[in-house]
Amino acid sequence: MEALGIPELTNEQIEELCLVAEKAARKHVLSKVPSKKIETLNVSAEAEGTKPVALRVDVAVVLSPSMKDFDVKKLVDEAVREAFFHAEKHLRELACHSQK
Repeated sequence: MEALGIPELTNEQIEELCLVAEKAARKHVLSKVPSKKIETLNVSAEAEGTKPVALRVDVAVVLSPSMKDFDVKKLVDEAVREAFFHAEKHLRELACHSQK
């Protein structure tokens, strides 16, 4: 995080970071599978510390039996990657704003 030049995050910024990550993961899953084929979708993001901040993203998906051949693990891995991508992008934007 220090390599990005990010200042110590406030509680509001940490909350926003978690929301960005959760939204990105959820959006990814819903872009790959119709919502009516999803029995359970749980997405959570948790951040610890302020500088450096450690972000944890958990995605749990249960699909309907008709989707038995769908690679759920791959979907979850992609959703987590997407969450971290958007979280990092958000942190870079914070770094840009803090340098102004």
